[in-house]
Amino acid sequence: MKYRHAFHAGNFADAHKHATLLALLRALARKDKGFLLLDTHAGRGGYDLSSSEAHRSHEADEGIERLLDVTPPAAPSGDGSAGAAWPAEIADYLAVVQSFRRERHDRAAYPGSPLISLLALRPQDRAVFIETQPAEHAALREAVSQLARYAPTGIAAARRSVVERATMECADGYARLSTWLPPLERRALVLIDPPYEDAAGDQRALERAVLEILTRLPSAVVALWYPIKEARETTAWIDRLTSRLPKPPDAAVMPWLVSEVCVHPPDSRVGLNGSGMLVVNPPWQLAERMRVWMPAMHHAFDPLGRGRWTARERAG
Repeated sequence: MKYRHAFHAGNFADAHKHATLLALLRALARKDKGFLLLDTHAGRGGYDLSSSEAHRSHEADEGIERLLDVTPPAAPSGDGSAGAAWPAEIADYLAVVQSFRRERHDRAAYPGSPLISLLALRPQDRAVFIETQPAEHAALREAVSQLARYAPTGIAAARRSVVERATMECADGYARLSTWLPPLERRALVLIDPPYEDAAGDQRALERAVLEILTRLPSAVVALWYPIKEARETTAWIDRLTSRLPKPPDAAVMPWLVSEVCVHPPDSRVGLNGSGMLVVNPPWQLAERMRVWMPAMHHAFDPLGRGRWTARERAG
């Protein structure tokens, strides 16, 4: 395994993925009943954007730092306000990152998906983070253990209760699906974000994992991140995957939503042209809200309009 996310932390794809993850967590929290957050490829939890790895790629400069530096769009945000303001989902994501940095007195700190999740979960929710690489898993444990320590006094107790309930495993995330699903809460958000070092192999493993998740818990919200390099091939794979989704017990089809943001032409040869998220069983109004905040995010990352953004869905 050669992939290290430290080279890519905070880039435009991370911003897309983490803003989507946060929106999903907020949507699930609209109901009082708790839920399980299961992260199958958790990584190291937190990242230092001043590290040699991050500096070598400078990808965060075109991602989170760009969002923090550019002026928000002077247009209605879609949530009742107007003027120069980010849509609510982007503003929420930026506020989480800025709060994380203030607590650590470190403007180069960046929270990965485990820390973003723990900052959003409530005491009645649970989190399970699985990482297969021992060094990354050790760093994840340390990052999570520090989270309550840095919390302001007023929220320390609530955060500590969430952190103490979090489970971290050094294991194959796919192999552990049978252990954690279905959860006692009967509600779950499963985040899948593999390295895609072996694209075809990872795609086959993802297909099997998604089918297993939905067999074990048909109502599970599944959020799957994928890179866009050759858009025609990626679209064909997503179409194949969604066509194989099982029929839910109470609807004609399994609902899904695809959101993509490309900062280069989707079939150019620069490498990573775009970022995609497939969400199965998307929460109510997620697609409508994405059509508000995705254009603003895409414009910030791609002001010359070389790429595109999309949000398409199939309702149940």
